[in-house]
Amino acid sequence: MSHTIKFGTDGWRAVIGDEYTVNNVARVAEASAKWVKKENPRSPQVVIGHDCRFNGPLFMDVVIKVLVGAGIKVYYAEGFVSTPMVSMGASNYEADLGIVLTASHNPPSYGGYKLKSKEGGPLAPKYVKDVEDLIPSEVQNEFRQVDLYAAKEKGLLVKVDLEKEYIDKMRSSFDIDAIKDSGLRLAFDAMYGSGQGVLKPLFPEMDYLHCEHNPGFKGQAPEPIAKNLKELEAFILKKGDVDSGLATDGDADRIGLYNRKGEFVDSHHIILLLIHYLVKYKGMTGKVVTAFSCTPKIAKMCEHYGLEHQTVKIGFKHVAGIMIAEDVLLGGEESGGIATKGHIPERDGIWMGMIIWEFMAKSGKSLEALIDEVYEIVGEFKFERSDLHIDEEAKQSIITACENDAFQSFGEYQVQGVETIDGFKFYFPDDRWVMIRPSGTEPVLRVYAEAPTIEEVRSILKQTEATIKA
Repeated sequence: MSHTIKFGTDGWRAVIGDEYTVNNVARVAEASAKWVKKENPRSPQVVIGHDCRFNGPLFMDVVIKVLVGAGIKVYYAEGFVSTPMVSMGASNYEADLGIVLTASHNPPSYGGYKLKSKEGGPLAPKYVKDVEDLIPSEVQNEFRQVDLYAAKEKGLLVKVDLEKEYIDKMRSSFDIDAIKDSGLRLAFDAMYGSGQGVLKPLFPEMDYLHCEHNPGFKGQAPEPIAKNLKELEAFILKKGDVDSGLATDGDADRIGLYNRKGEFVDSHHIILLLIHYLVKYKGMTGKVVTAFSCTPKIAKMCEHYGLEHQTVKIGFKHVAGIMIAEDVLLGGEESGGIATKGHIPERDGIWMGMIIWEFMAKSGKSLEALIDEVYEIVGEFKFERSDLHIDEEAKQSIITACENDAFQSFGEYQVQGVETIDGFKFYFPDDRWVMIRPSGTEPVLRVYAEAPTIEEVRSILKQTEATIKA
């Protein structure tokens, strides 16, 4: 009996060789083909690329064979590419669908399959559900006989250079010379991910870490959070003159950032910096849309600048839909996925890093000084997230307790209010809060906390964990 395939918060992910197999990938490709032909029966088109993971070219060939076998024109990237490159390609080539074979920040053993819209962002949830419903229970083996050389001859299969197109857009969108001439010493850690070739043509003198192909990611899940970036942190501290370090995840749509002290700058601070720069320094306007796990300080920043702010469920697909339909300055989420006006409605770690570096170059200020400007508006705060690896039964028991209002306090912290947009956000006095939510893509329970100091944040996390496990 075949495995039931479900799309999570951001695509389908499974362990390579276990559930992520040629047959299962072909089944998802069949559903994709059916959906595309239903959307555009006359001239269906798809853009596709894969990341750096094991057997990426093999799995992409499988998907391409299914698509061209169904009479769909396919634009494909040769070699690994980032998710933003495919998303931008879907928009540029006016494709009905973009497909990225990536497991993003998941551990090296995982493969994945993301769906992108013709607007250049995540496919809307209702359409993802339509594709999911079309996945057949058994694979149709006709794709194995498809001749890709013949497909190229017929014009059904066209090679495109998505990375070059992306780099060209970066050249025209940023003041590269200002960054180069600023004297800033910068470093980039690709975490062995698919963004590793983007910055070298623009900044050949920059310091680069983990910018070579390693499908095993050196055994490390390529998620740009502080605990996974110890080598970048150590590099900055050892060098002593690196003004900022940028890191991106396996498919380069998430950002990690460091200041010259070797301190990790979380996504909440990055979002606030971006709003501050785009509004005050560049005179831009628009709505701000952020996921439920983001800091309430964002709403305070928006109030300061007279911007509308909206909170949505977690998963960038919920942000992207609003970015496509409305005038949005910035859309972002706690996990490092952020998008801004003037680019595609898609998370893009490198693009966001470039905005921050341009801000530093044009202002002549350090990252720490720019964060101090943000604190003058919203007040100082720290944030940290803890991922609890617990069994499913324990996880569901905790979620049920949250649903039943079982937690009135977490240690010394008394709950004053609860929000349940997506997970459970418990508010304490004086701008402190903790949030509990099961991951939509991994077998973990996430616990988020904010307070004025990192010591107190960790105390909140410790007391919360003790309470929910009691």
